[in-house]
Amino acid sequence: MPKIVKEKNEKANKDSGRQRRVERFSRLRGMKDILFDEYRYWDLLLKKAADLAEVYDFRRIDTPVLERLDLYERSTGMDTDVVSKEMYSFIDKSEEKVALRPEATPGIARAYIEHGLFNQPQPIKTFWCGPLFRHEKPQSGRTRQHTQINYDVFGEAGPVTDAQLILIAYNFFNELQVGVQVQINSIGCPECRKEYIAKLIEYYKERGKRSRLCNDCKKRFVKNPLRLLDCKEKDCMEIREDAPQIVDFLCDGCREHFIKVLEYLDELGISYNLNPFLVRGLDYYNRTVFEVVSADDEGEKDEDGQRRQISLGGGGRYDNLIETLGGRTTPACGFGLGIERAIIKIKEKNIPLKEERKNYIFLAQLGEQSRLKIFALFEEMRRAGYRVKQAFTKDSLKAQLESADRIGAKYSLILGQKELLDGTIIIRDMESGTQEVIDYKKIYAEVNKRLDLDKQVNN
Repeated sequence: MPKIVKEKNEKANKDSGRQRRVERFSRLRGMKDILFDEYRYWDLLLKKAADLAEVYDFRRIDTPVLERLDLYERSTGMDTDVVSKEMYSFIDKSEEKVALRPEATPGIARAYIEHGLFNQPQPIKTFWCGPLFRHEKPQSGRTRQHTQINYDVFGEAGPVTDAQLILIAYNFFNELQVGVQVQINSIGCPECRKEYIAKLIEYYKERGKRSRLCNDCKKRFVKNPLRLLDCKEKDCMEIREDAPQIVDFLCDGCREHFIKVLEYLDELGISYNLNPFLVRGLDYYNRTVFEVVSADDEGEKDEDGQRRQISLGGGGRYDNLIETLGGRTTPACGFGLGIERAIIKIKEKNIPLKEERKNYIFLAQLGEQSRLKIFALFEEMRRAGYRVKQAFTKDSLKAQLESADRIGAKYSLILGQKELLDGTIIIRDMESGTQEVIDYKKIYAEVNKRLDLDKQVNN
């Protein structure tokens, strides 16, 4: 084989090997990218959440994604699935045990204590939004990184707070045209739970019951019997059907509180279902607990083909959490809802996203000299406070106007070679398609006149 051919073959083999070694990266299991079109739904939900927060006087806060591991061990509970099975925890380079936050409430409570918010006028009402991380089996609307919205109230013990939080959750979905039902229960306080847990243990000790429990519930029976009611395994759900109900063991204070919450919901006309098996899977809850589920579907099928309603959000009262974390005794209540699951419901129902024409002014051009001038005009108008858009990389006027139409621009200003020479510019109404040639020097006067007229018509 000639030397030159041999060298070419060797080079080709090396290049081929190099291509084979270049690995394409893909997402980790349970993680999700959010692309452009999807953000239309995110923007809708986040705006709705922020609007409700403003109406009900909740103020926005944020907390770190990383917290000390023992924050969750002490608050959420060592024996909960969240901490014992699902939490991403590790030792960092400072030899400190840390965790990616698996839920929002402990971090918000920690911030309340650390920043002395108990010294401010109470109640403190917080609005929070951020990603959570749980290493669990990916399922519909629940990825290993998912996003939650939280509303929490600190420093108010009255049942009206519980009812208002349930109302906000209800309004959030109803105003997005997702019909929901509230599942609600009271799990009492530590004092009245003692007698109930004793009765619950007695019930599960009856012949044949413990042997049918799943492995997780056999551990729960010893460590946290209340969680037996929360299991979704078929046999465990069948066993619990005749279990004693905690509402029958509530003390006078807890019973009165729960009745008042239900009275508020009745007065508001909020549909709810008393669910005696609802306990929520976190240790810090007491008294009111609730979940929000879709009102008009049968839920999703599990591996056994059983229908289970998927929770869209949930929460309750946690009057002992602040003290557990080293703060003063402070009543508190809150709830969270998952953005991904809410988006799935909106898509399932084919709820159209309302596309409104915004007061965008789109700047289009034809020719390099026109592009130079319109480029400067764009910056001038942007600095003056106008909502301007452009597609300077496109040469075709048709392509530019398609971009203007896609973003819902109200008007387009079009500068071509002829207009450049004449000292004019075209203003086009994107909705009607009509356009007019105006003096370039009168751009602001003409735009302002049209925007003011639109405002009067809309009002």
